[in-house]
Amino acid sequence: MMYSTSRNTNGIPQNSAINSNQNTTTNLPQRLFTRRETIPARNDVLWKIERGAVRTLTWSEDGTFITLGYWGPGDLIGYPLSRVKPYQIECLTSVEVSVVPPQLWHQDVNSLLSHIQQAEELLSIVHRKPISLRLWQFLVWLSEKFGRDVEQGKLIDLNVTHQEMAEVLNTTRVTVTRLLQQFEEENTLIRHKRRIILRAANNNQNTTQRK
Repeated sequence: MMYSTSRNTNGIPQNSAINSNQNTTTNLPQRLFTRRETIPARNDVLWKIERGAVRTLTWSEDGTFITLGYWGPGDLIGYPLSRVKPYQIECLTSVEVSVVPPQLWHQDVNSLLSHIQQAEELLSIVHRKPISLRLWQFLVWLSEKFGRDVEQGKLIDLNVTHQEMAEVLNTTRVTVTRLLQQFEEENTLIRHKRRIILRAANNNQNTTQRK
């Protein structure tokens, strides 16, 4: 992203403000959370993920969980980015975050834009049909965000349960389990302990076939 050297309202060159922000963010207070712990949904701070993965979620009147997003290193999260109530941030792994106060929010525009883009991308996946395409594209999305290359393909380095996938995709755990077994029989994915590997050669081909 390009930045001009025009002066802001304080008379400071924009590029100088960015350099100042980079120095400031390295000194932000940090907090550690354990897996399944909830990060406080405060009105007065955003949290920048330095390490680990979280999901944001809400729930309906009948107690059904609705996943709003999955977030990893570099992402900004927090209640000020949402109008949804209730709102919860759940740690999927051990997590380290920096506390970003309101006076610094405007200095991290890239992370704010990324938050919007990722939320809309996930929303578009959730409405795909049939459900097999929806699940497959969600797995591809996870592999692009949390994956790493291995010999067999792309390893999703995050333990997302069948129930959690069902909550994201507005389907049932039984359906998710059945489709994952189908993908495995088709040799488009491999189970590795509690992780999933997407076969690299099959990603684009299977996305096309399931349309």
